[in-house]
Amino acid sequence: MPVRLLFRPLAGLLFGISLPSAAWAQSCTFGISAMNFGQVDTLSSVQTNTTANMTVSCTGTALSRILICPNLGEGSGGTTASSRQMLNGTNIMNFQIYSDASRSTVWGSYLWPYPSRPPVLAMTLSLLGSGSGSTVLYGAVPGGQGTVPPGSYLSAFSGSHVEFRYRYSAASNDCTVTTGVVVARPSFNTTATVAANCLISTQPVDFGTTGVLSGNVDATGQVSVNCTPGTTYSVGLGNGQTGTGPTSRRMALGNQGITYGLYRDTARSLPWGSTIGTNTVAGTGTGAAQGIPVYGRVPAQTTPAPGTYTDTVVVTVTY
Repeated sequence: MPVRLLFRPLAGLLFGISLPSAAWAQSCTFGISAMNFGQVDTLSSVQTNTTANMTVSCTGTALSRILICPNLGEGSGGTTASSRQMLNGTNIMNFQIYSDASRSTVWGSYLWPYPSRPPVLAMTLSLLGSGSGSTVLYGAVPGGQGTVPPGSYLSAFSGSHVEFRYRYSAASNDCTVTTGVVVARPSFNTTATVAANCLISTQPVDFGTTGVLSGNVDATGQVSVNCTPGTTYSVGLGNGQTGTGPTSRRMALGNQGITYGLYRDTARSLPWGSTIGTNTVAGTGTGAAQGIPVYGRVPAQTTPAPGTYTDTVVVTVTY
């Protein structure tokens, strides 16, 4: 079904003035605003949406119908069968342009090798032989593109990537007809920015159930860090709720406690604290989760009353 553009007649005719009988060649001008996705969180699974506006103004024979076939190709970033692409050097971010707000119908072209076609637009000119209207281009960047490095991404639509064909057509919506077709090539850009970002998750250090604390009790947890590719980071661990240092943290139950430490190595010889460059763990993001073991130790000490002892340690990722 064709999409009809909203149009505004330039003016009404004064009563008694006759219409010209001559047929005039149609002429349309198009404008498309930039499609700017802003900052995209590539580590998120959530899709990023935006829009661009297309305007059209046409003149020609009064009351005639103009069929517009706005072909959009791949853009300068290229495309695959499933998505268009924005580039930062050789780095690729997938995106797509749709003709509907639900982002289910790809805005394509009769000139590319993929099945997606452009929407069919139609405009009926006013008594003065003019009309204008607008429609919306709906953009989407899929979530879950964690391997996309930080930077600014661009795909330019111009030249052969944009071919808007229009012609007089009383009823037909056939965009394959070439007779009487006029071609316009408006241009616009799609842009997005990826900022350095990190996500973290943790697995607790559970020392389990033990009796008298006459020797070391060891356990292992994990900090999982997912940072954008190439992003350097440092992971620090706080001293807990009442601890005084990396090896003198304290699990509590009421006013009683159990001293413990957290370490960066299996031998429990490298305390894990929060001083960057001294007792933290450094890494470089890949766009995938990186698991970092946390080695815990309860040293021999006076055994407190039975019960469940806990502590909360703040994990800080600096990048």
